[in-house]
Amino acid sequence: MKKTIILLSMNLLLLSNLFSQKEPEATEVWFPEARVVTPADNNAPPSDAIVLFDGKNLKEWSSINNDAAAEWNVADDCMTVTKGKGNIKTKREFGDIQLHLEWRTPAVIESKGQGRGNSGVFFQERYEVQVLDNYENKTYSNGQAGSIYKQHIPLVNACKKPGEWQTYDIIFTAPKFNKDGIKVSAAFLTVIHNGVLVQNHVEIKGTTEYIGQPQNVAHGKASIVLQDHSNPVSYRNIWVREL
Repeated sequence: MKKTIILLSMNLLLLSNLFSQKEPEATEVWFPEARVVTPADNNAPPSDAIVLFDGKNLKEWSSINNDAAAEWNVADDCMTVTKGKGNIKTKREFGDIQLHLEWRTPAVIESKGQGRGNSGVFFQERYEVQVLDNYENKTYSNGQAGSIYKQHIPLVNACKKPGEWQTYDIIFTAPKFNKDGIKVSAAFLTVIHNGVLVQNHVEIKGTTEYIGQPQNVAHGKASIVLQDHSNPVSYRNIWVREL
């Protein structure tokens, strides 16, 4: 009798499981819950963002050369490259991030090609997304705005006219190195330029070199760098979310 009861209970449990798999509740997940992040309008920072520049000062930035105070010009709620003052970097260091920034090349056109509104955004001080005025301005394709410099051509040219504010929304996945300094996982970049996808989760081969091949020297978290390429490119509304 005892065995019969056990077998009957097992059969009922089996039938119950079979029945439950046909119910929508069987595949509902209620825990864990996604945490709440409050979005904002007009590209303003979401509630969990780290604000790197709000138009007021450069307290989050320093000179890349000697860690002294950043000396770019701050006026009219933006910062502008001051020729000869050098690249600037964030005082904080980052790994995987979502970055938002807005940039503007000079309205007055004084050059062409790479000499027109040239700057760049470097992730972990090594991997550059090019900033350039490519509105009716031809240059080498893997060095135009939205390119991963010398590595990936943008899918399209989404540049606005000189003097207009433009947006970059970028997802960066940092490379990983083992204890012997060997890269075991590549870096990846997704770039949205003015709301248009221009880089779709592309693999970074290593450092974005001006001359020579990409290098892969082991490193950890590092700063975001904005480039002084002698052109008065402006930036505003810079924020980051750590992923």
